[in-house]
Amino acid sequence: MREVSITQSELSRVSGVRQPSISQFLSGKVELSDEQLDRLLSCMGYRLEVTRRSVRADLTRSEWRSWRLHRQLSSKLTQSSFQRWRPTIERNLDRLQRDLRGQPHLRNLDRWTSLVQSGDLTGMHRVLTGLDRDSIEMREVTPMRGLLSQAERSDVLQIAG
Repeated sequence: MREVSITQSELSRVSGVRQPSISQFLSGKVELSDEQLDRLLSCMGYRLEVTRRSVRADLTRSEWRSWRLHRQLSSKLTQSSFQRWRPTIERNLDRLQRDLRGQPHLRNLDRWTSLVQSGDLTGMHRVLTGLDRDSIEMREVTPMRGLLSQAERSDVLQIAG
């Protein structure tokens, strides 16, 4: 914006992107979609070029351990295993519902409940293996306790280091 001497208001007028959205993007409060960013850049004589590359996730030791355990569960999650696991998962949800307080835990517990009640295995796989902050926080209130044997847990955690 400095290079082309354009203000947020002017950029908003020529791009059709609302000025408050531009302001929030510039302050780091929101992320624009690639389409929105490309539209803004084109109004300034630039284009968006996206380069894809894998980047190792920046997780704490505890988050890595949790991810590895949940990834193991995801590898075993099928329609058949879900039906066998469901009573345990539902008991865990009930226990968590009684014991948990505060946000985002209660909201995440509601989301787990919805995934389980609807039998959304795709959604469960995403949460079990996701490396985004949302999935990490969902795993903090996991109803999957007691589904891996102690030997399976030990194997996974030994590899985790």
